[in-house]
Amino acid sequence: MSATQKGLRAPERLFRLVLWIVAVIFAAFLIGLGSLVVQDLPQVDQRVTIDDFVDKPRVSALDAAVHAGEAALKANADKLESSSLQQQSTRAAYESAKRAFDNWIATRTSTQRSDQDPEVLARTKELDALTATARRAESVTEQAEQERVTIEQGLAATREQRQQLDDDASKPYLAAVRRMELHVFLIRLAITLPPLAIAAWLFVKHRKSRWWPFVWGFVFFAAFTFFVELVPYLPSYGGYVRYVVGIVITVLVGRYAIVGMQRYLERQRAAEAQSEVVRRQALSYEHAIKSTNAGVCPGCERGFKVQDGDVNFCMHCGMTLFDHCPVCTKRKNAFFHYCPNCGSGKPIAAEASSGTTPPTATVVAPTA
Repeated sequence: MSATQKGLRAPERLFRLVLWIVAVIFAAFLIGLGSLVVQDLPQVDQRVTIDDFVDKPRVSALDAAVHAGEAALKANADKLESSSLQQQSTRAAYESAKRAFDNWIATRTSTQRSDQDPEVLARTKELDALTATARRAESVTEQAEQERVTIEQGLAATREQRQQLDDDASKPYLAAVRRMELHVFLIRLAITLPPLAIAAWLFVKHRKSRWWPFVWGFVFFAAFTFFVELVPYLPSYGGYVRYVVGIVITVLVGRYAIVGMQRYLERQRAAEAQSEVVRRQALSYEHAIKSTNAGVCPGCERGFKVQDGDVNFCMHCGMTLFDHCPVCTKRKNAFFHYCPNCGSGKPIAAEASSGTTPPTATVVAPTA
């Protein structure tokens, strides 16, 4: 599509691109400055922990008891391991001595030698001693196991008391966290809300002014500050603040859209009631060219088939969309100032139909 069909001169398109780049760069610097300011805001409050809301002397005593219980449990485990090894060793010694004694008794029975009776007594005493040693080892093991059960029960009770202290402190701790979050949020809101209000005012009043790049840059900055720097810090308890902010924004945007649509429809109805000459005079050249190229009537903004070569008038409001050059009779856009085929000046069909004298068609001859 050529520059003439687009309705904008090539330098003008370049200037618009440069101005949009200026708007983005301006917004980037504002966002960078705002981010530095907002990042320092959480430092106004000292972070709280659950340890700030517990009975510290009692917590210290219980923690010491837990450490002592864990140390006692470890010592008991070492003792139990040692007694178990001792028990296994004495039992193995007894089993070995018992097998040797049984073998010896069998041999002694087969020989029936009475001179070996004292040795029988000695071996029996040795087995009795080994049995007593094994029993003592078993007793030590049983005692160690009982101590382990007692220590574990005491440690579990101590840990339960320690957890109860944390549970009792959790309620005031969460309340303090909520107050801190709300404090930080209100400070952030006090910083971000004025730029947002200014951006809304600039968007409504000055978005089409000659300084529009700075207006749009400030709008981008305010939107980024609100939705990126503020919204993630909304207090999350119950979601009340988040939903209230969403409702307020939705109502404001919805009201603006409804009022804007009503005003637009009223303007369109009033414009369509006027003559074509008046409506054409109110249209800008760029808007008219852009709309007709997009298949939209610039007068009533309803669509038409731009590919249909027989469509010259809007079927909704009657505005002339295409006409023919009075010099070369080539069909062209009725809003072109000059004929794209022969270069002659464009007589306004609406003025001719209303009785006014159209300007004299001027033929621009090509230079040699």
